[in-house]
Amino acid sequence: MVKKGRIIAFFLITFILAGVIGTTTTDISKGIPLGLDLQGGFEILYEVEPVDEDQNITGDDLKATVKALRERVDVLGISETQIDIEGDNRIRVQLAGIQDQTEARELLSTQARLSFRGVNDKEFLDGSNVVEQSAKQDFHPRTKQPIVTLEMKSAERVKEVTTKLYERGAPNDKLVIWMDYEEGDSYKEEAKKEDPKYISAPGLSEGPINSKNIMITGEFTVDEAQRLADIINAGSLPVNMTELYSVSVGAQFGEQSLDKTILASAIGVGLIFLYMIGYYRFPGVVSVITISAYIFLILLIFNLMNGVLTLPGLAALVLGVGMAVDANIITFERIKEELKAGKSMLSAYRSGNKQSLSAIFDANITTLIAAAVLFMYGTSSVKGFATMLIVSILVSFITAVYGTRLLMGLWVNSKALNKRPGWFGVKNDEIKDIKKGEEVEPRFLGRFFDIVKHRKKFIMASTILVVIGIIFLAAFRLNLGIDFTHGSRIQVLADQTITVEEVENGFDELGLEPVEYTRAGDQNEIVMVRFDSVLSEDTIADVKAHFNDKYGNEPSVSTVSPEVSQELAQNAVLAVLFASIGIIIYVTIRFEFFFAITAIIALLHDAFFVLALFSIFQLEFDITIIAAILTIVGYSINDTIVTFDRIRENLRLKRRVRSFKELATVVNKSLMQTLTRSVNTTITTMAAALMLLIFGATAITNFSFALVVGLLVGMYSSLFLAAQIWLVWRGKMLDKKPIQFEKKKQTGGPQV
Repeated sequence: MVKKGRIIAFFLITFILAGVIGTTTTDISKGIPLGLDLQGGFEILYEVEPVDEDQNITGDDLKATVKALRERVDVLGISETQIDIEGDNRIRVQLAGIQDQTEARELLSTQARLSFRGVNDKEFLDGSNVVEQSAKQDFHPRTKQPIVTLEMKSAERVKEVTTKLYERGAPNDKLVIWMDYEEGDSYKEEAKKEDPKYISAPGLSEGPINSKNIMITGEFTVDEAQRLADIINAGSLPVNMTELYSVSVGAQFGEQSLDKTILASAIGVGLIFLYMIGYYRFPGVVSVITISAYIFLILLIFNLMNGVLTLPGLAALVLGVGMAVDANIITFERIKEELKAGKSMLSAYRSGNKQSLSAIFDANITTLIAAAVLFMYGTSSVKGFATMLIVSILVSFITAVYGTRLLMGLWVNSKALNKRPGWFGVKNDEIKDIKKGEEVEPRFLGRFFDIVKHRKKFIMASTILVVIGIIFLAAFRLNLGIDFTHGSRIQVLADQTITVEEVENGFDELGLEPVEYTRAGDQNEIVMVRFDSVLSEDTIADVKAHFNDKYGNEPSVSTVSPEVSQELAQNAVLAVLFASIGIIIYVTIRFEFFFAITAIIALLHDAFFVLALFSIFQLEFDITIIAAILTIVGYSINDTIVTFDRIRENLRLKRRVRSFKELATVVNKSLMQTLTRSVNTTITTMAAALMLLIFGATAITNFSFALVVGLLVGMYSSLFLAAQIWLVWRGKMLDKKPIQFEKKKQTGGPQV
């Protein structure tokens, strides 16, 4: 008898979930701050250095500097500000959504040290003589031009200094006001320039100043005078700061990236939903519900933890859908197997959930190791990707395992699905008679393949391709981006197709000589320009102004110093190394050392293929590709672990394996049993990655390409390489170390 109450409960939960998601998702999404790559803005990493040789940088100095920087930023009215201390001598500043990036950059970078000097550059007064917060924008009483007024602490001291200068007579009776005077600066030299470095040099022809108030005059606009007053009021920095790394994204670039990536994400997730329903029928519908809940929970958690959503982070969210789908596919395939074996619906459901849990758990843990290492060694945007990936893995495990069990269990326990195997995509003629002991022969596309038979061909094919890859890497090497070589990269954006010649002419007018031009964008509306040197702040401002005037869009600019590029390269190597070590340790504990080593060989094989293809096509290799490679490592090991888990399970059923032929039979059966799952997981995750590649933002095109290649190669290595290498290696040792399990052994690896 059908228990209708459980079915009603299913629909109630579904409708309530749909209502909550439909009514709150928009507000939750709006509450998540966007990174600068999705709304424009800039990020700068400063190295803090002492002002004097005797000064030692302390934690208090860093905190005071951060406070001063925050006060300057507050002047601009920026709400989304993040200023963090990194290590012992670095400060990272991130300002998202700012309109005038040049102004903000100047405001941050100036040390704001006022000094009052004579024409011979001798200092008489400095910023310590100025009353705090006394600077104001005003107008000259006679000329009505914008000026800045200051209140000094001692009128007597001002009179004493200006009297000395007045007595010298013209042209030496000037009070030269400097901002950030540096040793070697000269008033006489600067006075010859159209735009001198000093702020103002008022004469004293009317006599000494007998007042606390000093006027700073010059050819200011009202805004320029106000900004100078704001800088003075914010105070000088207690340290010197050198820019090591910067990323500047124009607002138009950010808006375009956000729109394109959301479209790509929506299409990718939509294709996954359609495929799951079309292939798995009723379980596919349940999967769509739980994945929708997964996406909602991800956004909610990211909102609650005040996470900043970046472009790579948005990509991680979409790829996380693939992880959630994978857990569902593993479970659904096991339930289908049990149904085909002749078990009842309830028995198949329980057995399928139990048997799939260990594979899902192990696969998620190994991916989590890669994500955690990525978080430890990544830059800010890559950390955003890693954070989203970690949250995605944890949430997908909860929704895909427990959420799916809850919803599907309501139907199974209602008995409404009894005698309805078609709802799971199982035909009646596929079901065996369990009483007769008939076994289910695993098939793919209706056929049984002897994969192990061709192991030498697979190993040989991979070996040949690896050799070809080594040749290309040796001959052409990687086209390393500025993240690893240092320099500057500029992206010029137009509203229509532009030519390299147009952009080249623009840089000629600016007197700059880039080393490389590359066209990009769906309509060739972007030209990527690269310099092998770090452009100065003033040069970047000139470039932005020039192309903004020409095309109406502010270019995006990235700069990386040699010091930081060396660190990024070192961290990239360490990330891959530690991820591999972590995975080896975990797989050894959960399986055995032979499984661990072959799994690492497979994932290094996959990572190498990405490197080789980037070398062959000479695609720019930057820090985001390291994130892609470590993601591929996670997915590859995920796939391999699921295959190994099935091999281990079948070995337990066999209990003792003495000959190579027996072992080969077990491995081949395991591969056939996991083949459909591997293909379906790759198809669904590939759908998301392909949509990001085709419709996503230009900034993650290479990132998406690496993922697409990695997913395909990862499936290949898991099925046709890792298991084959393990078989050959372990098979040769059977005489000395036969594989056997204790009768009641339920966990751990083979007893050797």
